[in-house]
Amino acid sequence: MKKIIIASALFLSMSTVAFAGSPTWVDTGLGNVVADDKGMTVYTFKKDKKGTSNCYDDCATAWPPFYAGSYDDAKGDFSKIERKDGKMQWAHKGWPLYLWQGDAAKGDTTGNKVGGVWFVVKK
Repeated sequence: MKKIIIASALFLSMSTVAFAGSPTWVDTGLGNVVADDKGMTVYTFKKDKKGTSNCYDDCATAWPPFYAGSYDDAKGDFSKIERKDGKMQWAHKGWPLYLWQGDAAKGDTTGNKVGGVWFVVKK
């Protein structure tokens, strides 16, 4: 019974982490922007520093980190950074990337300029 509870807790904690695949580019009303492999636009956060995410807790609920798996291969301007919780996150030119809970469909860019601190990454 103890093993089942531990395994269930591990599964539940892992299921809250959404790995969104490798970065790609998608055409939007704002032009060609970085997106996840499903075409969902990703954003940078002005309060981050290169190589360091400052979006945790409530921020990360609204702006889920664009997680990278250990199997994902970083190429060109795309790299992976380690978050303070040990998870890996995609970055573009060192800037951490995030999804936006307000985007509903491929190519949506409703998170651009939110609060004057969230921005799409244009080609």
